Amino acid sequence: MKHLAITIALFGLLMGLSGCDKKGENNMENELKLTEEWDKVFPKSDKVDHRKVTFHNRYGITLAADVYTPKDAKGPFPAIAVSGPFGAVKEQSSGLYAQELAERGFLAIAFDPSYTGESGGEPRRVASPDINTEDFSAAVDWLSVQENVDTARIGIVGICGWGGFALNAAAIDTRIKATVTSTMYDMTRVTALGYFDANDAEARYQQRVALNKQRTEDYRNGTYQRAGGVVDPLPDDAPQFVKDYYAYYKQPRGYHKRSGNSTDGWNTTSALSLMNMPILQYSDEIRSAVLMIHGEKAHSRYFSEDAFKKLKGDNKRLMIVPGANHVDLYDRKDVIPFDEIEKFFNTYLK
Repeated sequence: MKHLAITIALFGLLMGLSGCDKKGENNMENELKLTEEWDKVFPKSDKVDHRKVTFHNRYGITLAADVYTPKDAKGPFPAIAVSGPFGAVKEQSSGLYAQELAERGFLAIAFDPSYTGESGGEPRRVASPDINTEDFSAAVDWLSVQENVDTARIGIVGICGWGGFALNAAAIDTRIKATVTSTMYDMTRVTALGYFDANDAEARYQQRVALNKQRTEDYRNGTYQRAGGVVDPLPDDAPQFVKDYYAYYKQPRGYHKRSGNSTDGWNTTSALSLMNMPILQYSDEIRSAVLMIHGEKAHSRYFSEDAFKKLKGDNKRLMIVPGANHVDLYDRKDVIPFDEIEKFFNTYLK
């Protein structure tokens, strides 16, 4: 503890010498242009109140979120922050999860990660294992200062690629008391190793060569190449999981104009940081409760199973949903185990 106190004191001294101003740091939000009409891919519930808010992360990026509050109920409420899937926006799966949780008595927010959707950050469509983990903690920052939130009862939900970032956030942020991951991807693992860990060191090297060549081209052109969203038109010989993605992101069921997966995807060079920074390094040190949910038939099931093996403690659970594929857990309310999610949060957000 003595060494920690000295470290913190030295950091504070350095920050003071550099001219940082606490008051200035709290005035970091930029004004965002937010859509006023209901433009979600799911119907609006008459059981909850809805509004939009903004908040900023430690990097000064202003994030946009939808807030769902139980109608005609009084707080303070247990609160949940939701994000994902990777390449989606809050008008898709995360908003559906948040609205459903609000119907069940939680104050829930669905937010667009940095550089995506209605959130701020330039250039657009950049992924970062650090900043995207921070986005969850920024949502917790905002929840922690709301008068109608019980600040001792805050949890998070990460869907698909944001499931991995949610675990990383739970490992660093002790204010998070319970974490749910749904149909989780470890984006750093799949980017570095490929599906089912098929890439060897030579394949990674060749990928690095191609990505760094693209960096040069991006700089020369003054624009960032996009990697492309879900493939369209869909090839006849596409793997089943690609067909499942197409059925969600490219069809009225889940299409949204601000979603990278529905349109032209992430910046190609976003893969560089994901390749080099494994996000689950300290997941075995998570002391708070974790519920990991995955579909039995999902191509991505191994991400949750392997991540779960690393978790410690009797407050961790892996739930496999019979017959479900990866995308079923995006929006199929007859498949997503909301009763179990509600029970989990009620148990651990005491």
